Amino acid sequence: MKEKIKGRIYQAIEEKVFPACAVGVVRKNGERIIVPAGRFTFDHSAPEINENSIFDTASITKSIPTSSLVLKLIDEGKLKAEDKLINFIPEFRNSNRENVLIKHLLTQILDYDFRLSEYKNEPPDKILKVIFTKEFKSRPGEKYFYTNATSILLGLVVERIFGESLDKLGEKYFFKPLQMKRTLFKPLKKFPKNEIVPTEIQEWRGGLIQGEVHDESAFALEKKMVVGSAGLFSTAPDLLNFLEMLLNNGSFNGKKYFSPKIINQIQTNQLVDIGQYAGLGWELNQPRYMGKHCREKTFGKTGFTGCVCVCDIEREVSFVILSNFTYPIRKPDAALINKFRSDIADIVFGNL
Repeated sequence: MKEKIKGRIYQAIEEKVFPACAVGVVRKNGERIIVPAGRFTFDHSAPEINENSIFDTASITKSIPTSSLVLKLIDEGKLKAEDKLINFIPEFRNSNRENVLIKHLLTQILDYDFRLSEYKNEPPDKILKVIFTKEFKSRPGEKYFYTNATSILLGLVVERIFGESLDKLGEKYFFKPLQMKRTLFKPLKKFPKNEIVPTEIQEWRGGLIQGEVHDESAFALEKKMVVGSAGLFSTAPDLLNFLEMLLNNGSFNGKKYFSPKIINQIQTNQLVDIGQYAGLGWELNQPRYMGKHCREKTFGKTGFTGCVCVCDIEREVSFVILSNFTYPIRKPDAALINKFRSDIADIVFGNL
């Protein structure tokens, strides 16, 4: 399996899909392989990737730690999936404010029908006002619409219930006990730039983005808050620890993080009524990046920078891909990275 993965990574580097990549695979028993390859950039003198290279995981942040903290609250009875959003964020005031539930946020079924990146030049308070007041195109729960806004709202809910910021909560409840020592928001506070993989050369940001969140709306909002939609940086070994915990029904090294009930909700389709697939806090059964062997209970999360986590508890295996697909500039669509993701998934699930 390792040689097949390595060959596919080098093929992608050769095809200029990305210059840097780390793939990790973990089984329920803790057995793991990690394949780092490439360099920070396409320059032959750029630093080489190793298994401890830190990547911007982009929207993986939505599941780790944001949704995971929400699931922890639900597990402990401090929050219900059916609770109204306005119980925690009374400032939320579009005409559907009474009908927005926590489960709508966890499964991306709020039809915002706009891109937050359009507001990247606005101050944080203006961006939050848009999230709090923008009208939906359809009633909550009727249509799947993927947006950063839902996870930003979830992050605020989590912070208000716990009374601490999202970065500290992630560290306290997951990263520290799971020994994820190189996983954090704002990595330049702790690690030198030459350990963090760059994501894009962007005129709007004044050049190379390295060690700062790539996502535009998260970058704009970071002046005010830690953002639930993007901004987590991590490594392949660290994320494998989290995935190994999920494979073991919510336990890792004798410590319990989730109940079997919550683990079951993660891998159970919550959107049967609207003919879509999503688990609680995770995406579910998505062959476009989970490959041809993906099943109804296979769950995962992608990141725009070229990352993905995929977990299949029934088959006792998970994998992570970290890359800088957005370097040197973002591609017009996700076709190349989804082909790579699904090819890696086929190697992993096809070699069990």
